[in-house]
Amino acid sequence: MAPVTSLASTVDQRIADALSAALPEAGSASPLLRRSDRADFQANGILALAKQLKGNPRELATRVVAELTAPGLIEDVEVSGPGFLNITLTDRAITETLAARAADGDRLGVPYAQRPGTTVIDYAQPNVAKEMHVGHLRSAVIGAAMVEMLEFTGEQVIRRHHIGDWGTQFGMLIQYLIEHPHELDHKGGSEGTGGQDIDGETAMSNLNRLYKASRALFDSDEEFKTRSRDRVVALQAGDKETLALWQKFVDESKIYFYSVFDQLDMEIHDPDVVGESGYNDMLEETCRLLEESGVAVRSEGALCVFFDDVKGPDGNPVPLIVKKTNGGYGYAATDLSAIRDRVGRLSATDLLYVVDARQSLHFKMVFETARRAGWLSEEVRAVQLAFGTVLGKDGKPFKTREGETVRLVDLLDEAVERATAVVREKSGKAGLSEDEIAERGRQVGIGAVKYADLSTSAARDYKFDLDQMVSLHGDTSVYIQYAYARIQSILRKAGDATPAAHPELALAPAERALGLHLDQFGEVLAEAAAGYEPHKLAAYIYQLASLYTTFYDQCHVLSDDNPAEVVENRLFLCDLTARTLKQGLALLGIRAPERL
Repeated sequence: MAPVTSLASTVDQRIADALSAALPEAGSASPLLRRSDRADFQANGILALAKQLKGNPRELATRVVAELTAPGLIEDVEVSGPGFLNITLTDRAITETLAARAADGDRLGVPYAQRPGTTVIDYAQPNVAKEMHVGHLRSAVIGAAMVEMLEFTGEQVIRRHHIGDWGTQFGMLIQYLIEHPHELDHKGGSEGTGGQDIDGETAMSNLNRLYKASRALFDSDEEFKTRSRDRVVALQAGDKETLALWQKFVDESKIYFYSVFDQLDMEIHDPDVVGESGYNDMLEETCRLLEESGVAVRSEGALCVFFDDVKGPDGNPVPLIVKKTNGGYGYAATDLSAIRDRVGRLSATDLLYVVDARQSLHFKMVFETARRAGWLSEEVRAVQLAFGTVLGKDGKPFKTREGETVRLVDLLDEAVERATAVVREKSGKAGLSEDEIAERGRQVGIGAVKYADLSTSAARDYKFDLDQMVSLHGDTSVYIQYAYARIQSILRKAGDATPAAHPELALAPAERALGLHLDQFGEVLAEAAAGYEPHKLAAYIYQLASLYTTFYDQCHVLSDDNPAEVVENRLFLCDLTARTLKQGLALLGIRAPERL
């Protein structure tokens, strides 16, 4: 089915045509259309145009109205104030447009992007042999939402999880495992885990135990420290035994990673996990190309890239170190090699890095280096979707009472526990079983955590307040999920009455407000996806749920006093609202339970 043109776009085009007809000297001026509390829309463009043409804005506005032809679409146009146009649409136009959206299945009439490309999204980047903490939450949640949103607009999306799986610490871990060979042995077996049939918590417990033991030995035994450093050299040189043991750490960590991502209701696929080690074979060539082109230069034995606008507190330039004095490679070499791979082999048109804002300077220098080297061009852009910090209720970085970093699994467990209590308390009328309460508790709890993150602009810090997150009131996913479940309850109670649009009916104010907001879904989604701003989609669906609540209070749906066509039309508005809420939540990675 063809995409549906929004009412705003249609009105904007009609006014633009009237502007051109009435004021040809104005060229292709924009009507500057926006929603208004005085009418359905307000066009403000004539005010700026009057200054440009040195004319009276109200007089110019009157001329534009005279040229405006939109039968069946526009009910009334009023010239207001100093030349604003207040525009009211016909009820028929609203209902007919919504009916076209409803007929388009899950896409709801949303068009695909005119020029879709290929975006590689780098997100959810845990470290091998280390526990995931609250700091890993935002990259995973924001990145997963951007994947869904961009794919819905027609973009080809390639996921990349750039896990930390290389570096000097592995010399210590591998050497310890060589000297204590049964530390990672497990009974049983399962496909994809190297014969290790264990859960994520057990895997992480094994890794934690081994890390602490190896660190203690490393700090206390100089001979072990020397052997560990030699093991790093063997790892980097590709020694088979060393690589095999390194792979055991990676496999063990993946069991744990995947269990956490499963708890977050996220799918992570093995081919998408390309860690630091995945670019090892490219590092030397990356350095050679940078040096031969003059982009990087030798400075005190290191290979560096300098920038005029990056200086330290002493005023001296701070370089991007690509290769260290001792011959080791820095993060920059890996990140630059990844850009080469993603642009050259994967044919990416866009590179999106969902990474902590504290790494902004690093990525600024990496992107500029890649541009100088010709690996990024006008046809290929790289963007860091930088996110802020998760704070505690006190506004300080989120820590445990003991001052430790909060484990991500503990945080998620508590969210599910709180949400399950809320569902159990409210589940009386729904008649949910214990298994259903547990399932809904997981969906509501994980949804609450995701929504709290996604409803905040990524660049901002936000407070992690579980009491607020699982509240039925205010801007929470629980409020939105309950709105969806309430609609499903109404549709189940409708009996023989079915949702059907009736364009001939007049709409009540609450119906009009709901309908006009439903029509904006595609435009909001396009803007949120293009700007990498999932919080705009979150704000849209929260407002949709709020408008539905007003509609529900003011317009009785299944009242025996309503004629059949009114019942059908209101059921139609209910159904389209539910489908839009469900799709909006899904794009944010949040479930919409049918019963709560």
